[in-house]
Amino acid sequence: MSELAGWATAWPFIADPWFYAVAVPAVLLMGLGKSGFLSGFGALATPLLSLVVPVPQAAAIMLPLLLVMDLTGLQQLWRERDRVLLRQLMPAGLLGVLIGTLLFGLLPTHAVSGVVGLLTLAFLAQRLLFPPSPLAPPLPRWAAFGLATTSGFTSFVVHAGSPPLNVYLLPLRLKPITFAATSAVFFAVVNLAKWLPYAWLGLIDRANIATSVLLMPLAPLGVWLGVWLARRIAARWFYAVAYAGMALTGLKLLADAWR
Repeated sequence: MSELAGWATAWPFIADPWFYAVAVPAVLLMGLGKSGFLSGFGALATPLLSLVVPVPQAAAIMLPLLLVMDLTGLQQLWRERDRVLLRQLMPAGLLGVLIGTLLFGLLPTHAVSGVVGLLTLAFLAQRLLFPPSPLAPPLPRWAAFGLATTSGFTSFVVHAGSPPLNVYLLPLRLKPITFAATSAVFFAVVNLAKWLPYAWLGLIDRANIATSVLLMPLAPLGVWLGVWLARRIAARWFYAVAYAGMALTGLKLLADAWR
């Protein structure tokens, strides 16, 4: 008992049951989003956690869980990725992480959430009011670079990188499994790049790590379920779910900006 008490003192995890009432569904939701099946919904995880802990702490708790999810997703999806798209998008995503590191603390988190929410809802409105032709060309390379950079930045600040990236990927109408795999690899690299800056900013501490360890068994479950569904769902329903996830995420992020 004394050894257990000593461990709890050295690694003081969050003990509030209301935190876990929110954290458990948030982690499962993030896992489904990481699989690509509920792409867009995963961006709700950190805003949900911010209901019970400050946003920087919520982001720090999620980071080790994202590592487990990324490893699970890569093991399941690596062969399905679009190499050409990743070579185009990856440098911009890492630039976004760098910008997030330099601006962390200077920009209010709620302001970042509000901007991401507005952009997400504006994209959805444009798609609904002015649906593109199936023969329409993809967005230009400069737009892809800007959106991937924004994705890396918002991923760093609030783990909400999927809405900006989806603005570029969704109109491409990739096969569901290719979409899922390309997103999974992109965010695996982005999340790995966050570790050193998060440590430098003092966001990785014993309490946050201990809490992450308690939640860690949940991390792969959502990914496995999402990959299983992404391999079986029709493209039509896959994209309907993706757009619904973006709509909910945009509304939640916009609501966070007004809290």
